[in-house]
Amino acid sequence: MTETHSVTLRQVENFQFSHDYGGGLPALISDEPPPLGAAAGPSPVQILLSAVGACMSSSFNFAMRKYRETPGAISTTATATVGRDEANHLRVQQLEIAIHFAAEAANISHLPRVLEQFEAFCTVGAAVARGIPTRVSVTDGAGTMVKG
Repeated sequence: MTETHSVTLRQVENFQFSHDYGGGLPALISDEPPPLGAAAGPSPVQILLSAVGACMSSSFNFAMRKYRETPGAISTTATATVGRDEANHLRVQQLEIAIHFAAEAANISHLPRVLEQFEAFCTVGAAVARGIPTRVSVTDGAGTMVKG
């Protein structure tokens, strides 16, 4: 099955763009941080982080539900390392995705299987990881790192 998705971007002014997702969804305004833009909305790097973080979180939740597990509330922090490449252009060099779930790992009997599978379910994260090194960690409600 192949699907297509599209977003229409229109320049508002300078480095601000309106993102029209269609289907009655609210538009998003993106902007570059100073000195280029005015930071009137998330930057393209932040939007990339949101996309990968949301996909990884959803995939983790999907894997938990697949095994009828209850992770409790899930929160994710996505971080990008941005630096200069060999041509001195700014590039996203690495992503770190830190997923935290409220339940304690000891109460999730299928956790090893969930941790083994969930990244493969992530449409966006798996594709991005082909070009940008991506590290994923998972921590439970007791603060125990169970992956990463």
